Amino acid sequence: MEIEGKVKLIGETQTFGSNGFRKRELVVTTDEQYPQHIMVEFVQDKCDLLNSYGVGQDVKVSINLRGREWANPQGEVKYFNSIQGWRIEGASKAAPAGGMPPVAPMEAFEPADDLNEEDHDDLPF
Repeated sequence: MEIEGKVKLIGETQTFGSNGFRKRELVVTTDEQYPQHIMVEFVQDKCDLLNSYGVGQDVKVSINLRGREWANPQGEVKYFNSIQGWRIEGASKAAPAGGMPPVAPMEAFEPADDLNEEDHDDLPF
């Protein structure tokens, strides 16, 4: 899966536990009618992928959805979801609006000179 948008925030790398687990958070704001601020976690060696990106930059982030189950000491089970990034690249906004290809200028179209007003077309509508 992928998320495209503008970088809103890049967090510092955090280290947890005695085994040195590393995590870094990225917030991407989507470009749609109702923009969403999506937090994506990069873990371990993937934290370094964010070093060459900055706030305001357009990016495309490849993600995986992760879920886990946890039982508290009272035996209550809870579920947690996370979004983990595994690749990030700069996104270009070069596509025209609406995804339509560019149209040739009017000069490229020749007028029809041999149009006969008396000819009736035989279209059924």
